[in-house]
Amino acid sequence: MGGKTVTRADLCEAVYQKVGLSRSESAELVERVLSEIADCLVTGEAVKLSSFGSFVVRSKGERIGRNPKTGEEVPISPRRVMVFKPSNVLKQRINDSLSPEDA
Repeated sequence: MGGKTVTRADLCEAVYQKVGLSRSESAELVERVLSEIADCLVTGEAVKLSSFGSFVVRSKGERIGRNPKTGEEVPISPRRVMVFKPSNVLKQRINDSLSPEDA
């Protein structure tokens, strides 16, 4: 597991190889799925992918933070953040993939 990042192109290639759609159809499918997930999150809906996890948008209120360099208190404005919570199935699969040498 050399720390490789999976890109959209990697996802498109996986769909192409495993599903059998053309490369352009695979790319379009991946783009549509990612776009639909993003659109749902923008409107505040939670996205739950069974056996994978949930993407949820949470609202954070205004709070006082501190500049670590100067120690000065600074107000942090309210904002929305996206949180991913992996499913128990995904957590178990990740932990089962550890070999004894990795532990």
